[in-house]
Amino acid sequence: MEDEEGEEQNPPSPQSHSPVEEEDKQEEGRQEAKADRRYRRHEQESRFLKKRSEDYQVVEEVFDMPTMMVIMKLINDGVLKSVQSHFAAGKESKLYIGEAAGTSQPVAVKIYLTVSSEFKKRMQYIAGDPRFADVKKDTRSFIAAWARKEFRNLKQAHEAGVRVPAPIAVEKNVLVMEFVGDDQGNVATPLANLEEVTADDYEETIKQVELLYRKAGLVHADLSEYNVFKSPAGEVMLFDFGSAVDVRHPNSKQFLVRDVQNINRFFAKRGIDVVDTSALVERIMATKTAAEEKEGRGSNKTT
Repeated sequence: MEDEEGEEQNPPSPQSHSPVEEEDKQEEGRQEAKADRRYRRHEQESRFLKKRSEDYQVVEEVFDMPTMMVIMKLINDGVLKSVQSHFAAGKESKLYIGEAAGTSQPVAVKIYLTVSSEFKKRMQYIAGDPRFADVKKDTRSFIAAWARKEFRNLKQAHEAGVRVPAPIAVEKNVLVMEFVGDDQGNVATPLANLEEVTADDYEETIKQVELLYRKAGLVHADLSEYNVFKSPAGEVMLFDFGSAVDVRHPNSKQFLVRDVQNINRFFAKRGIDVVDTSALVERIMATKTAAEEKEGRGSNKTT
């Protein structure tokens, strides 16, 4: 017999894979490649704008393609030079600091979120407004109308002398307006976030509400300590005009009462003496609006 120790030992052959195992391995590789492609595509889509040139800088955020195209249009139209950092957000929109084209001045860029369900609750503020009688009910059309409405409301208020951010441009779901801040980077602060408010703040807030009603012919309709701001210069300003309605709106008085109640509640809670809500509403409505005065002058003309 041959000595077993003298036998030549062959190295073990690598384990062979069955056809099923080979197919599973190939499928796993395909899935990994697919996941990798998805990740790269997601990274590209997540960069809201990432293009450096003489005209615009980098902004990163997740938005849908139509919104990206709107921003690009505003850049190409010479409204914006860039959209930069995000500085505020709400249920319906996000606010960014932008740079106006041709200047180094900052602007506020308000982007209404096209996926927000909050807009479904806002129909009452448009349905009775004679300025927006033909608004379509689909989401994108409604949100575009809401942006136009806020732009128009700001324009009316600003031209009437109400302290509001000056509107600059609107395109679909994007509104560009004045950025209220100073050179040190300080921005306007809502009254709710101030450690101290004064009787002068209350009087100035009521003055702006009165001016809005009498001269601009508008009721804010969503006023509270969260959208009455104090600028770095110490001026009381009104923000967020998407809900504002024309005084001819059938619910305008109801909205005005609610606005005044909210302001009175906030200041009373902070220890400030306030005017009775009913008396204050009657006082605001007692003086004719600018539109009513104009109609009155027209009716007195002789033929």
